[in-house]
Amino acid sequence: MGRRRKWKRPLIILAAVVVAVYIIACNILVNVALVPETMKKLQAFEDLTEEGMEALVQTDDIVENRAESKDETREWLEEADAKLLTVTTEDGYRLVGQMFYQPKEQAGHKWVLLLHGYTGWKEEMYPIACRYAKEGYQILIPDMRCSGKSEGDFIGMGWTDRLDNLLWLELILAEDPEAEIAIHGQSMGAACALMMSGEEALPEAVKAIVADSAYTDAYQMFAKQMREWAHLPAFPLLPGASLMLKLRGGYSLKEASALDAVERTSLPLLFIHGTEDVFTPPEMTEELYEAASGEKELLMVEGAGHVQVQDKEPALYYGTVFSFLENHGIQEE
Repeated sequence: MGRRRKWKRPLIILAAVVVAVYIIACNILVNVALVPETMKKLQAFEDLTEEGMEALVQTDDIVENRAESKDETREWLEEADAKLLTVTTEDGYRLVGQMFYQPKEQAGHKWVLLLHGYTGWKEEMYPIACRYAKEGYQILIPDMRCSGKSEGDFIGMGWTDRLDNLLWLELILAEDPEAEIAIHGQSMGAACALMMSGEEALPEAVKAIVADSAYTDAYQMFAKQMREWAHLPAFPLLPGASLMLKLRGGYSLKEASALDAVERTSLPLLFIHGTEDVFTPPEMTEELYEAASGEKELLMVEGAGHVQVQDKEPALYYGTVFSFLENHGIQEE
């Protein structure tokens, strides 16, 4: 009996230490992956950008097309009628967005909401905005929560953003009650657009969604990155990190699911992905496409990396996008 008591106390202490270390490790993972202040202190933004660039395909055609697109975008921005706008979320964060208007004599009712990717910012979407402007669309591009000039506590992985972005849709409809709206996202922005498609509060003015390089859900996305980039197993840290995020940020990684949303939406969905994407697996887009219950289209492009289809095959990319949108409710003026 005495021996049992002798070992009982050290075992309890050891268990408490293990639990405490586990909780600390899970919170560190959340901070490193989703809290911008921590990411900046640890240079995680720089590391992610560098690793992301290294993972891209750098063939001559992609480099040349991207350079041409940048020049075209620069010229467009010099003449564009732009206005910086803000909205405030229900939990009190100020979000910033850039509106691009068509000239009044050309303005119609075609609108697009463009959504950037993980750790990105609105300016990354300007080349795509340039193409939409040439097609007569009026454009709104937000910095999503914790990105660019927008405030926030945790990067939303599309889940908190799905509700934030409803505020931008309300703003578009306040500007133009007859608006016909497309939502076009890349990477996290694509997953967010798909998550929005499953919301009952989504306005009927939203006619179709373009999802470029989307992931199925944030949990699977982080599990992949832990294995391949950090060389760590997802278990047991990731389940604990997801729980800590739920307690601290109000959502779990498994909740941030585009897959669940596409199974219940009736909106037309266009899925796009490059076959050489090593950041977001092309198989995720194929899974999303198979799960989608409404009208859908899939464009897979050989030789393109993460969000590089518009640079690999620009004519195919934009031709497919605008044809799809015209065929599904957004008509020429």
